[in-house]
Amino acid sequence: MRRRELGALALLPWAGARAADDDVLARALRAGGCAVVFRHGQTVSGIGDPAGFRLDTCSTQRNLNEEGRVQARRIGEWFAARQLRPLAVRSSAWCRCSETARLAFGTVQPWPPLNSTFDDAALSPAATARLREALRALPPNGFEVWVTHQVNITALTGRYAASGEAFVLDAAGTVRAQARL
Repeated sequence: MRRRELGALALLPWAGARAADDDVLARALRAGGCAVVFRHGQTVSGIGDPAGFRLDTCSTQRNLNEEGRVQARRIGEWFAARQLRPLAVRSSAWCRCSETARLAFGTVQPWPPLNSTFDDAALSPAATARLREALRALPPNGFEVWVTHQVNITALTGRYAASGEAFVLDAAGTVRAQARL
């Protein structure tokens, strides 16, 4: 996979990237004052969750498949190889998001604004507003990682995110980089 320039947006692979590609993303993160907003890794087939799913019971949800687990580990390896350590790793309470965060970074903080709004679009404006507030409050000397769902990323950025894909957003909510496996 090669980098493509899309205006100010760089499309970068997490693994197998050229050094120049890695530098673009690593520089953006080292500059701080940003959040890396990930969509969870690849899941078993389906859209949304099965009827009657429960947040406190992973077996009732649509979860990561083995490829999603591999994606999460590769993302973590990319960050570790560049000694990039987030100030915080926040995640949706859905198991596919928290597992992605845990496999990539070893730690996760559940954070309700990252929870899926797929089944209740009325929740989206408030969640998006809270995410924008959090972006404005990011410290200038580091970055955070947020793991969430496609619907939330689209509401925040106006862009579609594939499984395992991420956008680097600055405090104004501007997309500075896009990365995927």
